[in-house]
Amino acid sequence: MKKASSSLKEPSLPREAIRHQVIDAIAETMDLYGANYTFGQLYGIMYFEDKPMTLEDMQGYMNMSKSNMSYAVRSLLDSRMVTKLKEKEERKDLYAAETDFFQAFRNFFAVKLQREVDVMRGAIEAAIPELSEVILDAGTPDEERKLCLQDLHKLKHAVGYYEWLQRFVNDLQEGAFFEKAEGSTQD
Repeated sequence: MKKASSSLKEPSLPREAIRHQVIDAIAETMDLYGANYTFGQLYGIMYFEDKPMTLEDMQGYMNMSKSNMSYAVRSLLDSRMVTKLKEKEERKDLYAAETDFFQAFRNFFAVKLQREVDVMRGAIEAAIPELSEVILDAGTPDEERKLCLQDLHKLKHAVGYYEWLQRFVNDLQEGAFFEKAEGSTQD
């Protein structure tokens, strides 16, 4: 995979260079899952920050315009990788990254998968009655009826998949898959 150009400022200390490597790895892995590489870098910066950040703080780390920074933060908020805090700093909004990778994983994938479930179930639930009408219509040609029946069969199979996926999302949100993993930390 081609690595996107870095929008991070050049590190000046060894610790910053090491963080930079990890931040780029976070960005690259987020890119694998469809998140913008630069947004992944921003998440990485916020991940290492020990305090909430304003948009201006973030700009101090990245070479991005304020509008692009705002868009990146909104995207991270939507995927629940970042939260907007209730308190403010001098009337400026404060943001913090989810630093627990288990929780970040749960948040990110639950949001993405729930969106898939909602979009697809909505489309399928609308299509099944329409297909049924065409199948039952006496004026439908036999070949068209046969094709509609094939489509209906496929969609009913898809319903089963999306019911399973909804249960998976529910379990993911409840943390069902992480009980053993969260307790196993290596020093």
